[in-house]
Amino acid sequence: MAEIEVVTFIRADAATVFDLELDADVHAASMAGSGERATTSTGRAALGLGDEVTFAARHLGRTWHLTSRVTEYDRPRRFVDEQLTGPFHRMRHEHLFEAVDARTTRMTDRMSFTAPLGPVGRLVARLVLEPYLRRLLIERGAHVRRLAEG
Repeated sequence: MAEIEVVTFIRADAATVFDLELDADVHAASMAGSGERATTSTGRAALGLGDEVTFAARHLGRTWHLTSRVTEYDRPRRFVDEQLTGPFHRMRHEHLFEAVDARTTRMTDRMSFTAPLGPVGRLVARLVLEPYLRRLLIERGAHVRRLAEG
């Protein structure tokens, strides 16, 4: 299993950052370069416990579809989404929000995933997917920071 952790400091309160992270439209906009689209199970952009979202985007030369469900929800401290269907054998993304002081939030993304295809998948995960996904998480964090601080 591959694991990635990215930390972003944002000059905004944890509730604001939490809500932006759970907004499917914000997520899709942060990945505009890949043409990402998001469709939610409720029709609302703001996700809650049990809600599902399907993302379609072009990455690594092809269009991928991934559906995940919010499986844990503790506003404004933490939520978890997990892949239901998609390119990974397994994917879990934990989002943590910690107040550093009255005006700053430490946002931590912890993503763990298992690629399909056994040993070949593990090699591709280490050499290609981990760096690629880390960069995407950094880009998304920067997008959320711009919105929250703007």
